[in-house]
Amino acid sequence: MKRAAFLAALLLLASSAASAQALFTDALPKEEFSERRARLMEKIGDGVAIILGTAETGNSLKFRQNNQFYYLTGVEVPRAILLVDGKTKRSALFLPPRNEARERSEGPILTPGPEAAQLTGIEAVEPRDQFEAALKAATSMPRKAYLPFRPEVLGGASVSDPRARWAASASDPWDGGLPREALFLEKVKAVAPSMDVQDLDPLIDALRFVKSPREIALVRESTRIAGLAMMEAMRSARTGMFEYEIEAIGDYVFKAHNAQGIAYFALVAAAKNSAYPHYHAAQTQTKDGDLVLFDYAPDYKYYASDVTREFPINGKFSKDQRELYGIYVKMYKALMTAIKPNVPVRDILTEAVAKMDAAIAAHQFSNPKFKEAAVRFADGYRRRIDPPAPAPGTPPRPANRGSLGHTVGMEVHDVNTPHGDVLVPGMVFTIEPALTIPEDRVYIRLEDVILITETGYENLSAFAPIEMDEIEKLMAETGMFEKYIPRKATTPTAAVRR
Repeated sequence: MKRAAFLAALLLLASSAASAQALFTDALPKEEFSERRARLMEKIGDGVAIILGTAETGNSLKFRQNNQFYYLTGVEVPRAILLVDGKTKRSALFLPPRNEARERSEGPILTPGPEAAQLTGIEAVEPRDQFEAALKAATSMPRKAYLPFRPEVLGGASVSDPRARWAASASDPWDGGLPREALFLEKVKAVAPSMDVQDLDPLIDALRFVKSPREIALVRESTRIAGLAMMEAMRSARTGMFEYEIEAIGDYVFKAHNAQGIAYFALVAAAKNSAYPHYHAAQTQTKDGDLVLFDYAPDYKYYASDVTREFPINGKFSKDQRELYGIYVKMYKALMTAIKPNVPVRDILTEAVAKMDAAIAAHQFSNPKFKEAAVRFADGYRRRIDPPAPAPGTPPRPANRGSLGHTVGMEVHDVNTPHGDVLVPGMVFTIEPALTIPEDRVYIRLEDVILITETGYENLSAFAPIEMDEIEKLMAETGMFEKYIPRKATTPTAAVRR
């Protein structure tokens, strides 16, 4: 009875401490993480899966767990280790001991014990120094052991980012050190040499690829926040603003809606800066007549989004901008309206290209460069219908759903799977086609987040306008810069919209 009363009291403390610092995530219930571990157990059979949580930040930034570890646990504690046993159908979490001095400074943190097991739904939560004994016991006989082979991914990154850093460090004669994840793998092998080590990442990727209803709700909220930032940027845009001021609007909106960080660095590009697809210097002052590309999204409770809009800084599209942006929107819609579930991507592209050709034929072009850009845009998708065979000696190119864009989830460029060529219900991805005139450094691009459903799709970012008349109407509204941050004119046009 005393034990039960103590546990009840601790759980009450954990819930009441939410105003200070929660012991366990509030983004998803523990049952969601338990379901994920159960599905992983099905995949590993009699094997074990071992995964290392990330270390302390090493600075005064808030701690954020790596994606693979969080996906399976929801636990946000530095240096945690998870062991999933497919044979016993049990998981064990190993946590550092309680640090009372840190708790007095920062608030409560999850520590080993049955109370932590109750909170997380993990069968055993043990002290971290017991991991080695548990590893030896779990691998006392030869069996498969699954560990991540790729670097951990934290907020603001996709797997390509830490992977590139790995490669750069390995080839740097003044560095060359092994990353923490690789060192952990080697240490585990040394402790349990009988293990048949396998790559865990493809198994988790297959789970992450199709989103659960709760995950979709988090991506939806991340997308809503991103769209609100796009719309506030349009309202607040003024000729003479610097790109970093527009970026700051996104930062404010994200924080005001409880985002834990950014999904990627802000791409705010005025005029010809947009010709660099990942431009992020944000130091240019806008000029009257500039188009501004704004591509930014938050990291909301471990889920990203990816939305892009483009708008005239002075609030009105010029005649040339209307012509070029107008044909772009028509072809963008041609692609959007061709998307269907459980249909080969090749068929989607075939339908989209036919619609693009019809849009080009019906459009009145005053500038031959604009028509050439539109034809080049359509031809780019035409080539995807029957892509050239890979060069001799190179591996076969996998069928890739990402040929329409890229997946979105815990990472802005989220995990993919190498099999299949259809859009499946529960998949979330973006389309982000660009229309370009390279010699003039003209670049137009929109981006929306698409959820594939059983009967079609849902555009999660559709509320953020793309039509020119709707953008101009929105830009005529009062923005937060006018309400709260009166602008001091630094140039004759600094405070002028029209």
